[in-house]
Amino acid sequence: MTATTGDVWLPFPAAEVDGLPDCFRYRLWDGEERFPADPGPCVFYVTPYMKSPAVTLRPLAGMPAIRVVQTLTAGIDHVLPGVDALPSGVRLCNARGVHEASTAELSLTLILASLRGIPGMVRGQDREEWHSGFYEALADKSVLIVGYGSIGAAVEDRLEPFECRRITRVARSARSAPRGPVHALAELPRLLPDADVVVLCMPLTEESRGLAGAGFLGAMKDGALLVNVARGPVVDTGALLTELRSGRLRAALDVTDPEPLPAGHPLWHAPNLLITPHVGGSSSAFEPRAKRLVARQLTRFAAGEPVENTVLITD
Repeated sequence: MTATTGDVWLPFPAAEVDGLPDCFRYRLWDGEERFPADPGPCVFYVTPYMKSPAVTLRPLAGMPAIRVVQTLTAGIDHVLPGVDALPSGVRLCNARGVHEASTAELSLTLILASLRGIPGMVRGQDREEWHSGFYEALADKSVLIVGYGSIGAAVEDRLEPFECRRITRVARSARSAPRGPVHALAELPRLLPDADVVVLCMPLTEESRGLAGAGFLGAMKDGALLVNVARGPVVDTGALLTELRSGRLRAALDVTDPEPLPAGHPLWHAPNLLITPHVGGSSSAFEPRAKRLVARQLTRFAAGEPVENTVLITD
């Protein structure tokens, strides 16, 4: 694949991205109502970040020359509904390498805050209450990472100094990894009862949708903590509410189903639950990594080299 001319749509000014090839016309579009130009000549589309699927997909139908769609997210589920409208041979690429640091940091934050009782302390501060007591440490805990891709590996990198008793890795299929074996999803019934903390990091697929349902949650040990930094529908919300209300499990969710969580939803006031508003990737670490990825991808594209992170190629 090669291109030495055509339009490239970017969600940030081209002047702010070091290393862009100069053979393209760069158009700035971050989801505004008005397009920056006719979408027809666009050959490379970098999707806006943190915009709705409707906004993201809107220009695609008018891009007959498109060759690459580059998301700035680890998951590509929000773009998949528009794939059928694309010409044959278009490469859809995700943002592997952009969100690992930020999402792994938040995973660790959610684990530590939940175990050490930070939400209750913050509420106590608002009421001028002194919540001393005995709280749990991450040290000596068994952690199960479900979805051992680049984000799952980054989570393990940050868990390593905390003296965990065991870190167990799970992916769709079994394989070896630098830090040890990766178990298959089919082994979850055997692995879940041992885990004090379960971290969900997988993309949303038909296989992962509803994975953490009643059976999954029921297999977790009493008092275990479920952390979801994947996608909301990976967890069955009703089944989780049942476990939280019983007091048997705890949870920390950066993503929810539905999302954004509407006012009045029972998750807001569920016991034993910490919620953050899908901010795993949206930190100061995002922009420099996103810009480096875009520059690298466009340099490869202009030179006729294969782009990285290709998730699918349209028929």
